[in-house]
Formats: sequence, structure tokens, C-alpha cells
Amino acid sequence: MRDLRYASARSHQIRDVHRSALLALRRSRCRFLVGGAYALAHHTGLRARPVKDLDLVAQRRDVPVVREVLEDAGWSTAIAYPHWLAKAVRSGELVDIIFASGNGAVHVDDAWFAHARPGRLFDVPVAYCPPEEEIWMRSYVMERERYDGADVAHLIRSCGATLDWRRLIHRFGSHWRLLLSHLVLFGFVYPNERTRVPSWVVGELVARLRAEPRDDEPGGDAPVCQGTLLSRLEYQVDVGLWGYADARVAPRGRMTQRQASEWTRAGFSDAARRWTRRRARNSSLSSKPRA
Repeated sequence: MRDLRYASARSHQIRDVHRSALLALRRSRCRFLVGGAYALAHHTGLRARPVKDLDLVAQRRDVPVVREVLEDAGWSTAIAYPHWLAKAVRSGELVDIIFASGNGAVHVDDAWFAHARPGRLFDVPVAYCPPEEEIWMRSYVMERERYDGADVAHLIRSCGATLDWRRLIHRFGSHWRLLLSHLVLFGFVYPNERTRVPSWVVGELVARLRAEPRDDEPGGDAPVCQGTLLSRLEYQVDVGLWGYADARVAPRGRMTQRQASEWTRAGFSDAARRWTRRRARNSSLSSKPRA
């Protein structure tokens, strides 16, 4: 019973603190969207996932204004990673201010706002990230400790009938194979829901696959590994030992070599912390006397 009361108090604290951020931004008429777990819940109805932070989405040019408004409302803010993310904290609760993706492939532009979905969060009127952009952003997340493929499938299942599929294909651009892979997986996950993806969408992408020329012949440009767009750690052997170019880094990607290196190092630090916590937990369990 104590745990249930604590969870309830904790959820009320999160609600109150996150609501205060939304109200401050609404009063200032800041340009922002709600993304992350709250947007996923809005689009799919999934509300069982614990929410650790409030994800706000803004264009890069608007981030200084969003930070200033939150600071005036009592939040402490900082740029966590110059290529994609700022953070705000108040009373131990977090707000992420997202203006790109960690891999540099996704960027927030005017279209996010033009196609946003209206709604309410904590009784505050807000605009949610469009489901097309949620799918685009989440499709790249394939880390060992986090995989957003299930979220992509849930979004397609819930929003497939109303998605702007042509715009979604355009969003992926030259990375259309990634979209196709999620659509194939969706058909496996939901064999009775395959009609939620229009047949022309899969047909067009498969036709591209069949018509694609071979570009893996000897000679030409240095080989590139696009796996780093999906995981900042799992493909380091490719770019660090096997001689592949990192697809995150210009001219192929949007990141500088320094930004890619800093983001990768942070991933190794996160992995080390998780390993330490797991080892401590296992040690604690093994030290308990058996019944």
C-alpha cells in the first residue's frame, strides 16, 4: 500500500510541475509542440508507460525563447547537446526541449507545426507533434537498451487511416528503406491489420527496392555505415575498426565529427552507469538469504 501511495504522490508531482511549464509557455505564446510519451498516448491511447519527463519540440531558432520563459518560471535550463537537445529542471522534474534527433537525421521545421494535432494535456490546450513526425523520429531508435519499433507499430495501427502517407515517405527521403522495414515488421506484428497500410505505399517502396542499382561494387566513394543513425554504440566497430564512414557526419549527415564523438561518448557513459546499477542490484539479490 505504501508503494501505491508513493506512486500516486509522485504522479501528482509530475503532473503539477509539467503543467506549470505548459502554462508558462502558453501565457508567453511560445511556439512549441508536445512530443514523447504524452504525444504517443494522445495518438494511440496508450497510457500505461511511466512518464519521466515532458518532451517539448521547438525549432532551433525558438529554443532560446523557450528557455527564457521557463527560467522566468523558476526552471533551470541548459543546452545538453548543441546539435539536438536542451534540458530544463525544476523540483527534480525534467523537461526536454528537442529541436532535432540525436543522430542528426531528423530536424524540426515549419511542417511539424503546420500538421500538428490539437489537444489538451493536464487541462491545458496544447498542440501535439504530428503522428507522421513521431513515426519518422522514432523509426531511428534501435539502441540495445531502447527500441522504438513497437511505438512505430502502435502509431501505424492507431493512425494509419489518417496518416499523410505521401508526406511520410517524403520525410524519410533517401532513408526510405528504414520506413519499408518498419512497414514489413508491422505486417508481421499485426497480420490482421495489414490494410491499415495502403497497398500503394508498400508497392512503391518495394518497386524502389527492385529498381535500385547496385552500389557496392569495388571502387568509388568510401563505404559508409548507416547503422550509426540507428545506434550510437552498436556500430562503432564499423566506423572505428572496419573503415566505414560514419553516416551521421557531414557531408553525409548533419553532425560534425566532434558532435558525433561527444554523443557516442555519452552513450558509453550511460551504458557504464546501467552496468554498474545492474551489478549492484544483482549483488544485492545474491546476498539475500534464501528462504
